[in-house]
Amino acid sequence: MIAYVVAFFCVLGLAIGQLLFKLSSTALALTGTLFSLRSAIPLIAAMFIYGITSVAWVWVLQKAELGRVYPMMALAFVFVPLGSHFIFGERFQAQYFIGLGMIVAGIIITIRS
Repeated sequence: MIAYVVAFFCVLGLAIGQLLFKLSSTALALTGTLFSLRSAIPLIAAMFIYGITSVAWVWVLQKAELGRVYPMMALAFVFVPLGSHFIFGERFQAQYFIGLGMIVAGIIITIRS
């Protein structure tokens, strides 16, 4: 059970990393350089989170079957758009959220099988 909790936090970390990459790329477009603090800090933070998440994922794979925990990675397709909506104000159509619901249902079915 703890492996699933850690796997969930791995997915959450990857989603946060993606949002930080977007933040860095937005700052890069404004500053024109990766060497400004505004673009470098989110980029470095994202890479740090990805590193920690990768090590945690290796631990998860020691404790659980890959086929059981890997479907949880699809939660990133839910977390990233939700984060981009709340952080960057991105808008989505209703069908998009129906699709996200289907992804979540697929994850639940896959993990319980």
